[in-house]
Amino acid sequence: MSQPYGPPDRPGAWSGPPQPGPQAGPPPSPQAGPQPSPHQPHPPQQPSPPPRPSAFKDFFNGVGYLLRGIGWVARHPAQWLFGLIPALIVLAVYAAALVFLAYRIDDLAGWVTGFADGWSDAVRTSARVVAGIALYGAALFLAVITFTAVTLLVGDPFYEAIAVRVEESRGGAPPEPDVPLLVQIGRAVKDALILGAVALVFAVVFFACGFLPVVGQTVVPVVAALVSGYFLAGELTSIALERRGLRRRDRFARLKAHRPLAVGFGAATFVVFLIPLGAVLAMPGAVAGGTLLARERLADDPAAEAGLTSPA
Repeated sequence: MSQPYGPPDRPGAWSGPPQPGPQAGPPPSPQAGPQPSPHQPHPPQQPSPPPRPSAFKDFFNGVGYLLRGIGWVARHPAQWLFGLIPALIVLAVYAAALVFLAYRIDDLAGWVTGFADGWSDAVRTSARVVAGIALYGAALFLAVITFTAVTLLVGDPFYEAIAVRVEESRGGAPPEPDVPLLVQIGRAVKDALILGAVALVFAVVFFACGFLPVVGQTVVPVVAALVSGYFLAGELTSIALERRGLRRRDRFARLKAHRPLAVGFGAATFVVFLIPLGAVLAMPGAVAGGTLLARERLADDPAAEAGLTSPA
């Protein structure tokens, strides 16, 4: 005789007699579709680009590229002596022009301030002193800007060889573009003329602003150094960027995208060039620094090129 169903003799859960029919299974998974295998490899994650330095830090990074370039030529004194030759030739011409200008500066200042002939002696003298300072400062600004362009034009074979040597010491130089020599010279002359015209416009503006009281003798020289530094960076990186097939417009587009970096490098170079004989002695180092800057920050794939870096 069958025993009736009842509660168990020991405490515990009891749900009554079993019910006929199919038993309910576990609840379905909330996610439909095939589930990934725990042994299936995950797709590789793309590395996020490194954060871009702040403008302040990038400015001093640019200064560091000039120091690195000078350090490179210090370790390669033969290359430094090799790069002095065209700089000395251009310096002789520029020095003669600046000495002549200094000798005639009083006459030029008097000609520029002809409107002050009827003023009192003290006011007229002050106006001519300010005019002389502004005139000579504008000429010096124009000289520094065009000195680099003219020196690079005259010494193109010299500085091309230095730039290639710098790149080889850092992992390898890209192949030279297949452009005829006459075309290269024509482009270099055209770029030098355009840069000279732009520099002349800025020189006139800075000359006019030099008449402003206090501002003309404090703020204007700083702005002139920053502006000239930007164009100097364009000239000093041109050899390495032209080797990568970039023309003038493309080069300055790269510089615009890294303006604090370019201004820091160029402004530091401008200050060094103002030191007597600084433009000559530092020119090979400036070319080396511009090559490093172009290679590591302005190239199409600077990370890949920087990854080729090896000790010099």
